[in-house]
This record gives sequence, C-alpha cells and structure tokens, in this order.
Amino acid sequence: MEKKFWELGKLQVSQNGRYLQNGEHPFFWMGDTAWLLFQKCTTQEAYTYLRNRKEKKYSVIQATLVHCLSGNAIDRDDPSSPEYWEHCDQIISIAEELGLYMALLPCWGSFVSTGLLTVEKALQYADFLHARYKDRPNIIWIMGGDVRGDKGLDVFNSFGSRMRELFPDLLVGYHPFGRTDSSYWFHNEHWLDFNMFQSGHRRYDQKNIGNWDDTASGWENYSEDNWKYVNHDAALTPRKPTVDAEPSYEWIVQGLHDNSQPYWQAPDVRRYAYWPVLQGAMGHTYGDNSIMQFYKAPQTKGAFGVKEYWQASIHHEGSGQMTHLVDLMTSVDFVNGKPAEDRLSWGQKEQYHRISVFEGPDYLICYDYLGEEFALNLESLSDQKIEGWWMNPETGSYSYLGTITPSAETVFQPTPKYTGANDWVLLLRY
Repeated sequence: MEKKFWELGKLQVSQNGRYLQNGEHPFFWMGDTAWLLFQKCTTQEAYTYLRNRKEKKYSVIQATLVHCLSGNAIDRDDPSSPEYWEHCDQIISIAEELGLYMALLPCWGSFVSTGLLTVEKALQYADFLHARYKDRPNIIWIMGGDVRGDKGLDVFNSFGSRMRELFPDLLVGYHPFGRTDSSYWFHNEHWLDFNMFQSGHRRYDQKNIGNWDDTASGWENYSEDNWKYVNHDAALTPRKPTVDAEPSYEWIVQGLHDNSQPYWQAPDVRRYAYWPVLQGAMGHTYGDNSIMQFYKAPQTKGAFGVKEYWQASIHHEGSGQMTHLVDLMTSVDFVNGKPAEDRLSWGQKEQYHRISVFEGPDYLICYDYLGEEFALNLESLSDQKIEGWWMNPETGSYSYLGTITPSAETVFQPTPKYTGANDWVLLLRY
C-alpha cells in the first residue's frame, strides 16, 4: 500500500531553503483552490471532489474553514455551531484517508481587513483550532486569504505567531492579494515557513483597469510573468520556498470583471504552471473558476462568468494535465535543480516567447509555450551522453529524440501540434 506523505516524515523545508520534503523525501506541492469546499459541499460531494484530485496526483487542497459569517453549507448558517465543525472534521478526515494535505485558511482575509477579527479574537480562534486539530497530520495552516498584509499586520502577525507556537510541527504560510506576495510583508517573520504569491487573473494589457482589485502603487506588478515572483523571493534572505497559490483559473473571465472578455483555458493554465516551477518554485497551485466557488445551484448567481456546475468542471482538461507536470518533476531530482537561462544560446525572449530552462545534476528541462525554435549551449556537456525527448504537456506522452550532439548552439524545433496550442517540454537526460 502506498504510504501517505506524512508517513514518510514530517513536512519541512529542505536544507537548501527552496523546497519542501517529508523527512528526507522530496515533496512536490500540487495544489488546488477549493476555497468553499466546507461551505458548499456535502461530505459525499467532498469525497467525489477529493478523490478526483487525488487520482490526478494533487497533493494539497487549499480551502477556507470560515469564509463568511452566514450562509455556510448544509443548512448550517452559524459557523460557530457544533454541526458545522463536525462537517469540517469529516471532510478533513476524508482528505486524510486519501492521503491529501489540507492547506486551511482559518478564515477569509476580509475578516481582518474589515476589523471583524481582532488580535484578541484571533488568539482565541487559534486556541480553538488547536484544541480541535492538534492531532491531525494532514494540515498546513495558511494565514491571510486574498488580502494585503498591511490591511492587518498586527492581527496577522499575532495570529501567525500563535499558530506557530501551538502547531510547532506544522507549516504556516500566507495567501496574499492578487499580484502580490507574502514576502512583501512577512518574509522575515519567524512564523512564516514559505511564501505564497497570487499572480492573479489578468492579461498583460490589464495591469490596471480601474477596478477595486488594481494593484496598489508601490508594489511590483508582474502581470502574467508569474515566474518573476519566484525570482523576487529567491533573492531574499533567509531563503524560503515559494509557490503561485492562485494563478489564472481555468474557465475564468480574463480580468474578472467583464464577462465579454475571453476565458483562460487549458493552455494558459499549463503555462502558468510550467513557468514558475521551472524557475524554482516548490510546486504550483491550479485553480478552476467553478471549483473554487463550488458552483452548483441554478438559482444562485455564480461569480466571474462561471459557465458550468462544479460536478462537470472537475473534468476540465487543464486539471488533468497537471498530472503530467507532477510526473515530470518527480521523475528527476528537482530539489537540486535550478533555473538555467544561461543555457539559451540566443538569449531569453519576452512574454509568451519565453523559454523556461531548469537544470539538475543529470537532466535539463525546457518549456516552450509557442513551440518556437530555440538553441541551447550544451558545450560544457560534451563529455556526456545526452538523450532527449519531447513531452507533450497536453497528453503527457514522450517522444524519443535520440542522442543529442552537444555544441555551443544545439538547435531544437518542436513539431507543430495543430490543436490550437503548441506548447512543448524538452527533456534531456545525461
């Protein structure tokens, strides 16, 4: 029987400060945003969703214990009621049985930004969570919840510190506002084990559209270049792992607010996954517009142009294609890999033309979103036998290239796919 992650050892930061591991076993974070799982799903529905993600090799489910003060699911309107918490317990138990980590937000960030959650109440809540979940092995705690840290620094720091004190063997992170990073406010705080950034749901030309979620002045806005957040965090000391905890969701309106805009689709979510991972992120979090809100009631208006009920959306192709990323990264020694753009003989290109390059002790991986020709300087590997494969990130199929003759300008040209997307992964082993 396959061991659960925590049975391999405590989940902790790797020695190089860039990844997570269970004991001595590398852990690749493959997350999903299921924010309203507890509020909207019955236990049977939760099982269906969680098993679907487990079989697709997801390892972490991000969900909110208390999302709002009323309207919690299963006809339980009061999140302080015993029935509601028993419901949460049951879902966490299902995840534990399936071998999934639950990355739990105690509450959504608006509780802090509106002043509903004070320092005193946060400390009381932390004690409540400890009494209830102190013996659970499959929990990761996440502060914040789509909110800027400066909206409640004292509350977040007090809450995070208390959770670190009460749960010394569990990891603690912070989920920030769109196009910001937890490192902007909390990188040097002792309670923060790893960073999360939210690259958000906007196109390059939607940096500022005059809406409430425009990025505040003074903060970097990397737009679709979510790999730049990884670079930002990699330059900080002490070194802490980082992950895109909310990129553009599959089948969400680009920019969120105008339903006449196009939708982000599977090729986009693949790009949002491969770019940061091959820049050194500790993994990735996928998201789907319908899943994050568990849209299912025809009489209820969904958000952000949602099209389908969640029961159909769990089968969206992008969610299944994350499996291929997991298989790729866990097939190599990713913990000792690093970005290697200096291998690009013709230099790096901008935006969608970017070629991601990641190199480890005996392998090299490139991601080519547009399927354009590129060249690698492999001269330093002239004494190695190099074999190559093209991997199709849509299907996970590998096509053997043969033995590669290394040179200062070794050229690679992906084969056109004629499917509306032409992204490819090059894998070299030596």
